[in-house]
Amino acid sequence: MSYVTLHSIAFSDAAEVFIFISGYAAATVYGRALQRQGGVAATGQICRRIWQLYVAHIFIFVILAAEVCYATLSLHQTYSEDFGIDNFIDEPQVAIIKVLLLQYQPQFLDILPIYMILLGVFPVVLLLLQRCLPLPLILSGALYLLTLRFGWQPHSYPDNEAWFFNPLAWQFLFVIGATAGYSQHSRWVFPGQGSWLPKLAIAITVAIGIVSISWTIHGAYDAFPGLLSRELSPLVADKSNLAPLRLISFLALAVTVAHFVGRDSGVLRWRVAQLIIRCGQHSLQVFCLGIVLSVLGYILLTFFRDNILTQLAIDLAGIVAMMGIAVLLTWYKANNATNADAVIAASANFEIQRRSIAGIERHVIVWIQDLGRLWARSKRPRTEVRWRSQPYPMS
Repeated sequence: MSYVTLHSIAFSDAAEVFIFISGYAAATVYGRALQRQGGVAATGQICRRIWQLYVAHIFIFVILAAEVCYATLSLHQTYSEDFGIDNFIDEPQVAIIKVLLLQYQPQFLDILPIYMILLGVFPVVLLLLQRCLPLPLILSGALYLLTLRFGWQPHSYPDNEAWFFNPLAWQFLFVIGATAGYSQHSRWVFPGQGSWLPKLAIAITVAIGIVSISWTIHGAYDAFPGLLSRELSPLVADKSNLAPLRLISFLALAVTVAHFVGRDSGVLRWRVAQLIIRCGQHSLQVFCLGIVLSVLGYILLTFFRDNILTQLAIDLAGIVAMMGIAVLLTWYKANNATNADAVIAASANFEIQRRSIAGIERHVIVWIQDLGRLWARSKRPRTEVRWRSQPYPMS
């Protein structure tokens, strides 16, 4: 299935897509909160999201470790080194602390830590975007170039190795996505709205696509030449620090896709596109499920025959499972929203009825009190007025 992924037609892959969309979505959602509720409310929402990601990261680590340990005991094969949890098995008292500190990143668990760090500094980026749209992009670009020049990078457990995704480099792509997402709240005109940029992006995308496809074919058949492989490989290979040509390839592809597939495009209404959109709307849940399924798929491929049909069956089953959980979560969310609206409407109707009944009770009480007063008056003895007879003088 690696031959039909994004990396087979471009120098970038799903990691660039994830980071860019994360920045774009963060600026769109929290930028709206900043405009409507202010910086404090937007920062609170960002912190709440970071906490959700942190809990998900710890939870997925536990599930991954449980999967690997169970497979090792059941199938009598060692998988701990394949997924990088051998240190957790050897010294759990140290590894668990490193997991909580985001310094221990086994296989598949290296993307959420960088996302949490990028969201941690995002309130500052958001305020800078509000003041001057290009300013965060300029500062982020300078940090990216300095990182490439001086080799700045954080280190991880256990061998003090660099993070697989260097946040000091990948933050540039995140800020680019955030700038594009926040442009709808700003008076600045984003460069993507010009007429020259899509043409340049299409040309770059086509050229890189031809070269990348030749590399993919060369990987399967050595006789097929890989175009400019020796010259361009050093500019693409460094994924950890977001190699410049990877960045250019993705940005060109993103502008090209945005040019041909607009917000109102009919392609987005296709059934398959709707399923993909549902997965994006529940990205964290689908991402966590994808990690669990990736571990399970790897174990199944090593236990059974590793042929093309088995790989296709496992990959398709995983795709169907992720789309299914996305549809289920969408239905569950919509059902809860409907129930909530019904409860609110019922509460409003009950309050109206309660007030109406209370008003009727007050009127009845007043009416009964008036009747009581009239009845009491009717029972009182009447006062008789008697005239004392006096003789009239005779004239």
